[in-house]
Amino acid sequence: MTTLFSKIKEVTELSAISGHEAPVRSYLREKITPHVDEIVTDGLGGIFGVRHAEAENAPRVLVAAHMDEVGFMVSEIKPDGTFRVVEIGGWNPLVVSSQRFKLFTREGREIPVISGSVPPHLTRGSGGPVMPQIADIVFDGGFADKAEAESYGIRPGDTIVPDSSAILTANGKNIISKAWDNRYGVLMVSELAQALSGQPLDSQLYVGANVQEEVGLRGAHASTTKFAPEVFLAVDCSPAGDIYGGQGAIGDGTLIRFFDPGHLMLPAMKDFLLTTAEEAGIKYQYYCGKGGTDAGAAHLQSGGVPSTTIGVCARYIHSHQTLYAMDDFLQAQAFLQALVKKLDRSTVDTITNY
Repeated sequence: MTTLFSKIKEVTELSAISGHEAPVRSYLREKITPHVDEIVTDGLGGIFGVRHAEAENAPRVLVAAHMDEVGFMVSEIKPDGTFRVVEIGGWNPLVVSSQRFKLFTREGREIPVISGSVPPHLTRGSGGPVMPQIADIVFDGGFADKAEAESYGIRPGDTIVPDSSAILTANGKNIISKAWDNRYGVLMVSELAQALSGQPLDSQLYVGANVQEEVGLRGAHASTTKFAPEVFLAVDCSPAGDIYGGQGAIGDGTLIRFFDPGHLMLPAMKDFLLTTAEEAGIKYQYYCGKGGTDAGAAHLQSGGVPSTTIGVCARYIHSHQTLYAMDDFLQAQAFLQALVKKLDRSTVDTITNY
């Protein structure tokens, strides 16, 4: 588990919001290149390793994480030197205030900033605190005025990323970090490429990650159009509802995500997942999603692509601090490997036979 923690720490501490995924793209290029036949990118910046098929009439299988994490962009620099922001991806306004962030300028300079909050002393007699709007939250780098902020290269459009490091929980089973949504997937596809390196496959495999998932599943449109897969496996993290009395419990294994608002799992795909999980001895749990993944975009492309999400759940996602179980990652990785190894022409034809 020590090695796994080190890998998770490395990938979660990368800073890369939607549209600015270069650090994660570089990470994936380095990790995947030795284990694939070629590296291909799409027009939006998605990156994929290709394992060319040796079998005749092999099915095309696309396994994709997404590289981006949620964050902010500077929308305005105020005369007093503070910033206002626009959210990139979904944020609960209640978790934004009083946090540390890193601001990255166009030149790559890293600037420490914090998100402001109103002290209770200043709310007395005003009816108490109100729900903040993200557009009104003050971001502060300690600059005297707008001119000083600009002298450090800060401009509207600069990215702001949570400043958070990965740590182990006291029992050594779980990790607390930012960005497990979806550095989980990034590490999953990297580990998959390495595990399958040199092994014969009965498919033409594309393994990598899309961009801009957090702002509308945009990268999945590009990659599925480019590669025209016959099966698409999204690899993504979902919110755990265990402490709120809902579905998704950390430590209970990978997710069989049968529904979310943008995707219904096809019966033949569900049979394939459940049969494979049982045969491989995978710990799994059923999951009804409240949000979407790249499967929601991919399944509508190229005449229709049977899709699913190979996921885990984590508490408190889309914030500075997410809590999740290392064993869930191991279960999901074993599941993904078993699925990819079984996706030959006969299996894919069974999934797509209507």
